[in-house]
Amino acid sequence: MRNRRQALRTTAAGAVSATLIAGGVLGLAPAAQAATNGVRFVDITGDGGTTLAANVVMPAGADGSHDYPLLVLPTSWGFPQVQYLAQAEKLANSGYVVVSYNVRGFWQSGGGIEVAGPKDVADASKVIDWALANTPSDAGHIGMAGVSYGAGISLLAAAHDKRIKAVASLSGWADLIDSIYSGRTEHSQATALLDGVGLVTGRPSAETSQVFKDFFASDLSKEQELIDWGKERSAATYVDQINKNGAAIMLANAWGDTIFPPNQIADFYGKLSVPKRLELRPGDHATAELTGLFGLPNDVWTDTERWFDHYLKGADNGINREDPVELKSRSAGGYEGYPDWKSVGATRKKIDLAGTTTIHTNVDSGADGGIVFLSSILDQVAQVPPVAYVPLLPRRWAAVWQSGKYASAQQVRGTVKLHTTVTDTKESGTLVAYLYDVGPLGLGKLVSNAPYTWHGQQPGQPFGVDLELFSTAYDVPAGHHLALVVDTVDPLYIEHNPTGAQLTFSSPANDPSYVSIPLREQ
Repeated sequence: MRNRRQALRTTAAGAVSATLIAGGVLGLAPAAQAATNGVRFVDITGDGGTTLAANVVMPAGADGSHDYPLLVLPTSWGFPQVQYLAQAEKLANSGYVVVSYNVRGFWQSGGGIEVAGPKDVADASKVIDWALANTPSDAGHIGMAGVSYGAGISLLAAAHDKRIKAVASLSGWADLIDSIYSGRTEHSQATALLDGVGLVTGRPSAETSQVFKDFFASDLSKEQELIDWGKERSAATYVDQINKNGAAIMLANAWGDTIFPPNQIADFYGKLSVPKRLELRPGDHATAELTGLFGLPNDVWTDTERWFDHYLKGADNGINREDPVELKSRSAGGYEGYPDWKSVGATRKKIDLAGTTTIHTNVDSGADGGIVFLSSILDQVAQVPPVAYVPLLPRRWAAVWQSGKYASAQQVRGTVKLHTTVTDTKESGTLVAYLYDVGPLGLGKLVSNAPYTWHGQQPGQPFGVDLELFSTAYDVPAGHHLALVVDTVDPLYIEHNPTGAQLTFSSPANDPSYVSIPLREQ
């Protein structure tokens, strides 16, 4: 198992690092263009004296006679400091001072990778200090934005620095543990990707290296330490402070994000009492906003600029009057507006999971969540999610329940919820639940999935399982039906089924098993 995990980390490092490095090279094109409009490369002293490589783009004609709103953009995990230059130039031309910096531990910046730890949060404030002292920035109108790692740091900074008045978090996280350890299950491909890219493009701190090592070792004695480490790096931990500080928060993520699934962002959105906006689109991690990094038209970046124009400049552009929750279905073309997250899946239909079914563990049945990045990108571009031929899934290793055929289209919106009773022959185990849209010929297209792991159960004794699948927006065509499939192995996750274990699913009369499907109100 350990050799397999090491191979996974190595493969992820090679493939994704090549992508990131290519992105950095391509970023030189907008960088060269921006250079003719006043980009300045500087070193900023961060927390503890660490040098942060940064660049500054000023509005045309800025002569110090008056101040401009300030935007601070921390880079994504593994990206060089030129990442945002195309957008920085657009924002500067709109009247912002824009300071982008390489987060500590990556590329030309000093220090070690802290995974959005206290030093990273302190660095954000140091960059703001520097900008106020060295550029014509307005101390009363400061915003932060970023993609992925930069998004997470921006949210954390808003909890710790009252000067930040607006944030745009693009493909970020709010709960790090619920992102990479949801259902008490290690998301191995996603975390291996982060680990590998960090090794290639940066310098992990000793603490970060140990955390990754403990994570892949699945060491239960380290579990609480891992959770505590992750909670310190999660904006959800500080939601009360964010609400108190009052920064306007925009969150934009993708349905198929295999690093930061949308559930945790939607939960965080619901706890915010500040001006807020939630946007969810098809795609995987950072793919929805990618074209904007090259200066191409992009909905995410357009709304980001509108957000800052309203909350930092006071522009009456109407963004505050729009429905605060904007969704785009994976199956349909247009956007849908909702007054809040609870209204997204206003209606629910249950599929009863009747009877008793026993499956064997340790074998991938053929139902799985696909490949990190690649599968969700294919779904985004061509509406082709991972598939499985449901009639041929081996019932020895997969439990299958199916709904009746739907006479009309079913617009699945929000979070599918599974409730069942499990009896394990061992004390530990893992299951993975999948919801499929099944066509007339039996081909199932993946609607959603999620893993669930347990430890310390008494063998032979039934226990309840409540699992939320990853939130989604998917239209099931008329004439199709839904199938819930449960197996025990998926390449996306580390599984904890001892050799020879068997799982039995039952539906007691006093506690029936079901899957609850959230549907858009017709």
